[in-house]
Amino acid sequence: MMADNQAIGLSPCATPGTVCVLGIDLGTTSVKAALVVETAQGQIVTQSCSRETQAQANSPAAGAQGMEQDVQKIIKALNECLAAFPQEHLQRSLRCHQTPCCFCGYRLTRLPPDTRCCKWAESGTGHTFQPGEVSHLITWQDGRCSSSFLSSLPQPQSHLSVATGFGCATIYWYLKNSPDFLKPFDAAGTIHDYVVAMLCDLERPLMSVQNAASWGYFNSRSKSWNTEILRESGFPLDLLPEVGDPGGIAGRMPHDWHGIPKGAEVGIALGDFQCSVYSCMTERTDAVLNISTSAQLTVPMPLGFQPPETPDSLSAVAYFPYFDGNYLAVAASLNGGNVLATFVDMLACWMAELGYDVLESHVYTQMINAALAQNATRLSICPTVFGERHMPEQLASVTSIAASELSLGHVTRALCHGIIQNLHSMLPFQHLKEAGVKRILGSGSALSRNEVLKQEVEKTFPLPVIYGKDVDAAVGAAMVMLHRR
Repeated sequence: MMADNQAIGLSPCATPGTVCVLGIDLGTTSVKAALVVETAQGQIVTQSCSRETQAQANSPAAGAQGMEQDVQKIIKALNECLAAFPQEHLQRSLRCHQTPCCFCGYRLTRLPPDTRCCKWAESGTGHTFQPGEVSHLITWQDGRCSSSFLSSLPQPQSHLSVATGFGCATIYWYLKNSPDFLKPFDAAGTIHDYVVAMLCDLERPLMSVQNAASWGYFNSRSKSWNTEILRESGFPLDLLPEVGDPGGIAGRMPHDWHGIPKGAEVGIALGDFQCSVYSCMTERTDAVLNISTSAQLTVPMPLGFQPPETPDSLSAVAYFPYFDGNYLAVAASLNGGNVLATFVDMLACWMAELGYDVLESHVYTQMINAALAQNATRLSICPTVFGERHMPEQLASVTSIAASELSLGHVTRALCHGIIQNLHSMLPFQHLKEAGVKRILGSGSALSRNEVLKQEVEKTFPLPVIYGKDVDAAVGAAMVMLHRR
C-alpha cells in the first residue's frame, strides 16, 4: 500500500551517458511513478511520486462481494502523480533520451467498449488524456465468484487454477448473471493494458504473458488462450486481448504526455508481483519474503522449468511466469499484516466497549513490546482469518490454550509465529534448501516495522535474512525496460 508522498528531487538532472526510464504502478489504492536513471558509471538513481486513487465504487450487480473502482479517478490520480514531478527534471531527462515507459499493476478486470475511446487535451505539461465511456474496474479483491460458481466452470488447460478476481472468471459471472452488461463491449484487459493502449493509440489491448496467466484459461507454455474450451462454453472470445512477451514494446506515443516526448516507446504492461520481485532479487539463489497487507514467499525455479499442464487446486504454491521464459514458485498467502491489523482493531473495539478510547497505533506498539518480552509460548494460533486461495473455507483457530499463557505478550507472539508458520507450511525451508537458496530478502511494511515477525522468520528459516530490500513495482517495471535496452 503506497502513501501519498511528495516527489523526491533528482539531482543532478540527466547528463550525456545516462539512460532514463519511467515505471508506473497502477495499484489497488494508489498510483506510483518512478523515474529510474542509470548513469554512465552504472549507478541507479530513482525519483518517485505517488497519489492515492480513492477510486472505490459501488457494485450494485455483485453486492457486498463486489470490489470495483472508478477508472476516471484512477486516471486523474495518474495525471496528478506525473504532474507532481519537478517538470524541469522530467522534461530534460526524458526529451534527451526518448525514455520508454513501462506499466505494471494489480490483477484488475477492465472492460472498455473501445480501446481508442479516450479524450486527449493539451495542458500546461503537454497532453493529457481522459477515459471515455468505460466500465468500472473490477479488482483482484473481487469476491463475486463463489466456490460453487467456480466449480461449475470448464476445467482450464493451464497450470493455474481459476479464482475469483480473475478476468475470465468475472466475464463468466457476467454471462450468467448479467449478460446484457457485456453487449456494448468489444475488448477487455487490465487497467494498465488500457492505459498502454491509450498511450499508443492501439486498436486492441496488448497483454503480457504475466497478466494473461493471472486471468485464467491461458496456457503459458504455448502463450495462448484456451480458445476451444472457451468457445465451447459460449465465452465471448472477441473480448480477449492479444498477448506479448514481458519486456516487449507495445508501441510509441502519438502525443507528448507530461513532458514525455511524442514517439517515446511504451512497454507492454507487466505483472506487479513480478516487477516487485525484479526490483530487489539480484541472484538466482535469493528468496524474497514480502509481508505487507498479505504475504508472499518467492523462489526462482531452475532454468528450463515448465509448469504442469493442468492446475492443482489444492497446491499452496503457484508458478508465476517471470522473464525470459523463467518461472517463480510463489507461496502467496492472503494472511499477512492484515491479520495483525484485524487483531489491533479487535483490541481497540474491546477497549471502546469497556469505555476506553485508545489509538490503534498505541495498541500496536504496546502489543509488540509485550511480545518482545515474551521469547516463546506454547499457545498456537492458526492465523488464516481470511482463508487461503487453495483452502478458501479455512478459518483461524487457537489451540494449546493454557491459563498461564493468555497475556498480551503470549498472544501476540503466537500470532506472529502463526503468520510465519502458515507461510512455511506452504513453502517449507527444505524446499528453499533444495532450490539452492542462500539468503532471504525481507521486505514489506508489516515486516519492516515488526521485530517480533523478524525473530520468527529467523527461527523458522535458518538462512541469512537481509532486511531493507523493499520491493517496488514501479521501480521494477522501469528496471525491466532499462535492462532490455
